Amino acid sequence: MPKYLFRVKLTVDGLKGLLKEGAAARREVVERMVQSLDGRLESIYWAFGEDDVYVTVEMPDNTSAAAMGLVTSAAGGVRTSTVVLLTPEEIDEAVRRQVEYRAPGA
Repeated sequence: MPKYLFRVKLTVDGLKGLLKEGAAARREVVERMVQSLDGRLESIYWAFGEDDVYVTVEMPDNTSAAAMGLVTSAAGGVRTSTVVLLTPEEIDEAVRRQVEYRAPGA
């Protein structure tokens, strides 16, 4: 299954919810959501820095990953950005592909 990294920024409402419910409770909510999309939660980490939470999941397809990002962001507690993660084998396959391209000015 394809893997995705969700970079999550908590809004003020999201921070209030985290303070009220705690991180373990939010992890359970995320895990149930991922499972409802036939996916698997791989990891969830809170962090210092530009993003507050990093979530890695396996999802059946891009549509499932998009649904997760859309629903969570629309709820208002977080803003997400999604990164498609590729395996070394997928990159090797991409390297072997023949691509017609001309650089600007070449």
